[in-house]
Amino acid sequence: MPRPRVGAKDGAHPHLNPYRTLVASFVAWKLFLFTVVLGSILAGNAYDTSADLLLQGGGGRDDCHAEDLPLTGLGTRLITRLSSWDAIYFTSIACRGYRFEQEWAFGAGLPFTVRSLLRGLGYLGVTGPSAADGWPVPEALAGIAVANTAHLLSTLVLYCLGRVVWRDQTLSLVAALLHIISPAGLFLSAPYAESSYALLAFSGFLLFALGCRAEGSPTRRDLYTIAAGAFFGLATAFRSNGILNGLPFAVEVLRHLPTLLRSPTDTLRRLLALGVGGALVAAGSVGPQTAAYLRFCSGASGALPRPWCHGYLPSIFTFVQQHYWNVGFLRYWTLSNLPLFLLAGPMLVILVKSGTEMLRGRNLVTADTPAESTRLLSLVQSAAAAEVLLAVLAATTYHVQIITRISSGYPMWHWWLAGHLVRGEKTGSRIVMFMVLYASIQGALFASFLPPA
Repeated sequence: MPRPRVGAKDGAHPHLNPYRTLVASFVAWKLFLFTVVLGSILAGNAYDTSADLLLQGGGGRDDCHAEDLPLTGLGTRLITRLSSWDAIYFTSIACRGYRFEQEWAFGAGLPFTVRSLLRGLGYLGVTGPSAADGWPVPEALAGIAVANTAHLLSTLVLYCLGRVVWRDQTLSLVAALLHIISPAGLFLSAPYAESSYALLAFSGFLLFALGCRAEGSPTRRDLYTIAAGAFFGLATAFRSNGILNGLPFAVEVLRHLPTLLRSPTDTLRRLLALGVGGALVAAGSVGPQTAAYLRFCSGASGALPRPWCHGYLPSIFTFVQQHYWNVGFLRYWTLSNLPLFLLAGPMLVILVKSGTEMLRGRNLVTADTPAESTRLLSLVQSAAAAEVLLAVLAATTYHVQIITRISSGYPMWHWWLAGHLVRGEKTGSRIVMFMVLYASIQGALFASFLPPA
């Protein structure tokens, strides 16, 4: 495949401030999306009013239910529209914790972050608009703030990650700009976990890449590796597909095992760091599962254990996904879901094509030493493999339409598409046109509670 990078000295404008460019582009794109939402509000009521009922607030703050307070004002209605679909679950869990078994399908990362933010503001004596003022419950507003802040920061981190991996300012800047106009669209602005996941996952990749370029300092290299595992673990607490980010650790373990006899001390140290990092990735999934097991299966609540408690690997997440959301192998393959497969098709093709081309590449990256180049190549190809696996799982097991938003947290396709754009290829411009159109239309549909979501 053509190399994504075009050289460290690639003709980037010497006076261009990439961070200022990214922030300005981010603000412009968000203003556009919020204008789309306001247009949907002015066009009429949403198809579903669940968000209105939940966020109307009133005196029932313990259970976040509505009383008789009307929601008025464009700002309030905008918050309400952004808090529909799955955002209802995230905001209600942030408000009063997990109460119902089916809610465990939604990662604890975002509700915990929102609740912690509100508690911190309360501790500092900072108070905001309350339900008594006719505003939605604070969890909705905090969730929107977290999502948009995380999207901006993830854009900046992706730029830094590109500079570390490819040493190419133009490619890195274009890739970060693509993340701003991601087809995930309004999902990166609403109380959803995607933008926070992207921030943590990109940070994990950045730390791992810095470890790859620190081959001359084993201590620094191993600390970066462990820190990368911690960020990947936090990302997994937001979205379960973050477990795929354990692939770079597994590949590095397999790569180091043959050297165990030649240099046992250094290899054992390296394997230990990789093991700790990999365990931290898994902890993002195992932690919430353990909490659910203790709650539903230990008998402490006095209720009979649930069916999933008796599994060989008891997982409340797997059970509720299958039982309540009909998630499972080929379960989504029905004629009525064919339009959703067609909508997800472009993103599935982008993930598979970009991933397979990266996997076939051999001299993709340059570094100061051959060891650093080998480790960077291993990281790039592990990330590419994770994207291909994600696409396969989405097509065969998930609700396929979510691939358009969960793909936003994977860097490889951003770099692949940026390479096409930097080289001036028509494929790149056509994909960008699709991204902008999809995000625009999806924004209007999301705000009106119409599929896909």
